[in-house]
Amino acid sequence: MSTPLNSDPRIDQAAVTDESLQSAHDVLLGKQPDEKARYKLLPLNLLFLFSGLIFLAGTYLNRYAGHFDPHIYNENSIPVKGGAVAAVVVDPVVAGKKLFNNAACNTCHMVNGVGQPGAIPPLVGSDWVTGSEERIIRIVLHGLQGPITVNGANYNSAMPPFGRVAGSGFNWSDDKIASVVTYVRQEWGNQAPPVTTAKVTEIRTKDGDRKPWTVDELQKLP
Repeated sequence: MSTPLNSDPRIDQAAVTDESLQSAHDVLLGKQPDEKARYKLLPLNLLFLFSGLIFLAGTYLNRYAGHFDPHIYNENSIPVKGGAVAAVVVDPVVAGKKLFNNAACNTCHMVNGVGQPGAIPPLVGSDWVTGSEERIIRIVLHGLQGPITVNGANYNSAMPPFGRVAGSGFNWSDDKIASVVTYVRQEWGNQAPPVTTAKVTEIRTKDGDRKPWTVDELQKLP
């Protein structure tokens, strides 16, 4: 009988047999860790932490920022030491002029209030500006759309709402509405009484949230 090849002493035997290699591979493959499925809790904890901080910061600003109204806080003012702090009296015409020139007002009605022929009605010498204060307050609060005749010329454009109403991109306070209305009623040669914040509040409360006015709707009001 012949001697098996793998037991022949004349042939160098492998240090590791095929069976032992296969067994070792099976053990390693059976215990292979799934590194891709592992995650650490630290990044998740940081995500929740920063999300909470952002939420708290937004809540704080919404409650205490005063809608970033310059009348409420002035970072350039010098603190008064001792005694009562004198109330700061803001000229509504000055405040209204700043609002008029920094918002979209002067883009449409122009800096000199003459508007744009055939497109935007003028504010200079307009009965809509110097007439009923309730009418112009409503226009600034809720906006105006549709045809309108000013100083004998016809226009058909839309004015956006500036009050804190649905669809407004400005959300002006009653103080700001009163200031800018007072400004246009007393600028460029216009001579009309100022508008008070209380009057704006009264109109806002009475009308609530509504769509832009039309000329026909305004003319039907008392």
